[in-house]
Amino acid sequence: MTAAVTPGVESATAPDHAPPFSRAYTRYAMGLLLGIYIVNFLDRQVINILAEPIKRDLGLSDTALGLMSGLAFALFYTVLGIPLARLAERKNRAYIIGGSVAVWSGFTALCATAGNFWQLVLYRIGVGVGEAGCTPPAHSLIVDYVPKEKRSSALAFYSMGTPLGSLLGLVLGGLIADAYGWRMAFLVAGLPGIVFAILAFTTLKEPRRILARHAEQVKAAQATFGETVRYLTAKPTFWLIALGAAIKAFIGYGHAPFTASFFLRVHEGEIAALAAGFGLGPVGFLGLALGIIAGVGGALGAWLGGWIADAVGKTNVGNHMVTPAIASLAGVPVYCAAVLVDSALVALALLTLSYFLGTMWYGPVYGTAQSIVPPHMRATGAAILLFIVNLVGLGLGPLAVGALSDWLNVGQGLGSAEGIRWALIAAACTGVLAFLGFWLARRTLPVDSVS
Repeated sequence: MTAAVTPGVESATAPDHAPPFSRAYTRYAMGLLLGIYIVNFLDRQVINILAEPIKRDLGLSDTALGLMSGLAFALFYTVLGIPLARLAERKNRAYIIGGSVAVWSGFTALCATAGNFWQLVLYRIGVGVGEAGCTPPAHSLIVDYVPKEKRSSALAFYSMGTPLGSLLGLVLGGLIADAYGWRMAFLVAGLPGIVFAILAFTTLKEPRRILARHAEQVKAAQATFGETVRYLTAKPTFWLIALGAAIKAFIGYGHAPFTASFFLRVHEGEIAALAAGFGLGPVGFLGLALGIIAGVGGALGAWLGGWIADAVGKTNVGNHMVTPAIASLAGVPVYCAAVLVDSALVALALLTLSYFLGTMWYGPVYGTAQSIVPPHMRATGAAILLFIVNLVGLGLGPLAVGALSDWLNVGQGLGSAEGIRWALIAAACTGVLAFLGFWLARRTLPVDSVS
């Protein structure tokens, strides 16, 4: 069952679901977009493995780390995502993505020159400005590239860039920081984006040039931002998945800057011994270990979550939300166990499962968001969802965990090790709210789906 829409809107704007390009080119374009998103998260997440060296070098608190890695980036990333998505509804999405890659990569490299906290904050804002132009137009492109029945798995494939980019950011950042310092890690992280920017400009095709019929219909039926918001207001599914995704992002982004710090504070001796066994320093070892478990566990979770959603959604579209709901609930005790065990090796093993469960929502949620709006609202709809998700998750997650850690450390006298442990646990427990959002969306999705 589908919801009623404004007469003429869906029928007038729905593109032909036949792929506009050859299978070979579609595979190339999907691979290129995945590569771009990997670089996106490499540049976004490299700061997390560098947090402790930066803190010592610049004399920062955990709250300042949370502000630098979260809120400063998120404010511009989320706010600019909407006007750039509006631009993507009308202009060449490939050019928008290519320009965005060049901007965020340049600012990532500039982080290497920061002499104080505020300079680093300014450059991280620049990274956020650039990255704002990536995902909304990319989601919109992917929906045009692939058939409807493969939407969740295609968006899950793209979303694998989150764990894979985190893997590279943590591994490269940790190893380079150990050998050459945190500044060199930023410089190296910024370089690959230049290549991807050139590839996006020169080889990524805009389907609207081929889907001429769709292009004319979109031009005739362009929705204003206010119309899109009013349309989404009548879609309870959108707000339920936004709640679930925002909480999942709050947990993931809130944990990210402090996971390495947790191991360095709580398991310092064991980590030093393990690192020495590999001929590495503690930061380099943690970058390698956390990068592998986050990359492998997270990528498998993202891929499997999308695949399961497409499989079970064939009989009932509401089933798309079952996987993220169950994974969100199961992730709470798994993560709590990881930070409570006495062994660093056991903690790392449990975190692998935690990362696996923590990414299973990507494909189902982003696929659903694209399925409850007509084509001429898709980029803006994606940007509004990302605005909510990233403002809550990226903007408040690191700041909340850092501030709670400082309060428990100093205000309650628990010390830095126990302060960070219980701050991480508190954030993880909010996963119950994500479960509720996704679970309730099962009932509303069949009514709200339009395409």
